Amino acid sequence: MQLDSSIRAAEVVQFWRDVGAARWFDKDPAFDQRFRERFLTLHLTAARREIDHWVDEPESALALMILLDQFPRNAFRGTAHMYATDPLARHLARIAHSQRHMDAVAPELRLFFCLPFAHSEDIADQNISVALNTRLGPNARSHAKDHREIIRRFGRFPHRNPLLLRQTTTAEQIFLDQGGFAG
Repeated sequence: MQLDSSIRAAEVVQFWRDVGAARWFDKDPAFDQRFRERFLTLHLTAARREIDHWVDEPESALALMILLDQFPRNAFRGTAHMYATDPLARHLARIAHSQRHMDAVAPELRLFFCLPFAHSEDIADQNISVALNTRLGPNARSHAKDHREIIRRFGRFPHRNPLLLRQTTTAEQIFLDQGGFAG
């Protein structure tokens, strides 16, 4: 890995670590803007597959997971682009898992190697998510099982339907109206 690449990867991971768990899943427009301004160019570089080689090292692989799976959910919140790099994130997550990178990063950051599978609308990926999250403890496992149950039940995440221009079924609408997972 080139020095500049390793510095950039470390910058992504350090930023994510510094903002902390309280912010990782918050819906905060100011944070989203800050994240977007700082890493949009790097996200686009990753989306163009120009830094796929980052998957070869644990920390830079983690940076890829953040850039391709988490960043879009913040930077493009409320648009279909939130999900545009999900397939690439999953592809690279599979490679990272084959190299056991999840075990090489700080425990509080291991979740980000699991989320590309949890965000998938494919039941096989959901099964992978549950297996990986089981290693992280009961709370992570429970959350992963909740995601899998939605996919088992509906074959997709109903809360994504409006953004992806999909018709919501009656059963999905009832689920959402009753407080079902809304992303």
